[in-house]
Amino acid sequence: MPDESVLESEIAIKTSAKGGEKPHFAVLDGLRGVAAICVVIFHFMEMVIWNYSKLWIGHGFLAVDFFFCLSGFVMGYAYDGRIGAMGLGKFLKTRLIRLHPMVIFGTLLGLIAFYANPYGATPGYGPGKVALMTLLGLLMIPFGVMKERSHNLFSLNAPAWSLFWEYVANLLFGIGLYRMKRSVLAVLTLAAAVMLCWTGHHAGNLPGGWSSRNFWDGGARVAFSFLAGLLVYRMGWRLRTRLGFGSLSVLLILAFVMPYAKGGWVREVAVIAIYFPLLLALGAGAKISPRAEKLCRLSGNLSYPLYMTHYSIIWIWGDYAEKHNLAAGGLGLPVTFGVLLMTAIATIVMLAYDEPVRAYLRRRFLR
Repeated sequence: MPDESVLESEIAIKTSAKGGEKPHFAVLDGLRGVAAICVVIFHFMEMVIWNYSKLWIGHGFLAVDFFFCLSGFVMGYAYDGRIGAMGLGKFLKTRLIRLHPMVIFGTLLGLIAFYANPYGATPGYGPGKVALMTLLGLLMIPFGVMKERSHNLFSLNAPAWSLFWEYVANLLFGIGLYRMKRSVLAVLTLAAAVMLCWTGHHAGNLPGGWSSRNFWDGGARVAFSFLAGLLVYRMGWRLRTRLGFGSLSVLLILAFVMPYAKGGWVREVAVIAIYFPLLLALGAGAKISPRAEKLCRLSGNLSYPLYMTHYSIIWIWGDYAEKHNLAAGGLGLPVTFGVLLMTAIATIVMLAYDEPVRAYLRRRFLR
C-alpha cells in the first residue's frame, strides 16, 4: 500500500537557500506508520478470510493509496527546489539509495521463506524458475507467474508491486513533473481522477495493481494519488487544526474499517480523491508536542522496513492457518502476535541493515 509510498522517511528538516528551515511535518511521518501497521493487519487477516465484507478492516488496501498521496507531497517538499541543480541522474541515484536496499532485503527474505515454509508446497518451481523470480524481483521487474500466489507481480515479496509504481512516479517526477505549473498539475490530477473512476467502475472496487491480472489498476491508483499529494504541497494547503497525531490516526483508520460492499467503488474513489488529500492537509498543518513528535518520527522510520518485510511471514501464516482452520477459532490473538512479531523484526532490520546500508551508500555515491 505502502508508501513507502511511498513509504519513506525523507520528511526531514532541511536548510533553505536563505538559511531558514523548512518545516518538519512530523504528523505525516506518524500517519505513514499507522497506515503501515494497518496494512500488516489487513494482510494477516485477508490471508485467512478472502471475503473483504467479513473483515473489520476490509478496506486496508486503501493504505497504499494514502502512501502514494503522501509520496507526492514528500517529493514536492524534498525536491522541488533542488532537483534542477541535482540533475536527473543524481535524483534517481538518491531515490535508489533510499528505496532499493529494502527491495533487495525483502526479496531475499521472501526467497528464504519460500523454501523454509513447512506448510506450503512448491510444485513446478525448480531452481531455474525460482532464480529468475529472484533476479527479476531484485531488479523490480514484474513477473506474475505463480498461480498459487494469485499471479502476484513480485512472487517472493508481494508488496513490492507498489514500489514498482513508486519508481515509475519518481521517474516521471524527475523527468518533468517537478517543473510543471500548478494549473497544468491541477488539470492532470483531474484527468487522473477520471481514470481512477473508470478503473473503479470497470473493476467494481479498487484493490488492484498487485497482480498480472489487474496490473494497470495500479497505474490508475498511483497516477491520481501521487499527483494529488504533489498538488496539495504545491498549493500550500496546510489546514491549521488542534487535532493531534492520535485524532488524525483515528480519522485515517476510519477509512480502512469502512464497511465493505461489492461494487462500492464510488465510496473508495471518494476516500482516495477527497478524504486522503484532506487528511494530508490536516496532517501538514497539525502541531504536536515534542514527545508525540518523537513517536511520529519512530513510526515513520519503521514504516518502510515493516512494509517490505512482513509478507514473507504472511505466506507461512496463511498456509498454517488453512491447515489448522484458524478462521473458525478467531484471529484476534494470532494476528496480534503476528503484527508484534513483524514490528520487532522490522525494527531490527531498520537498525542493523536499512539505516547503515543507506548511510554507507550515501557516503559512497552522493558526496
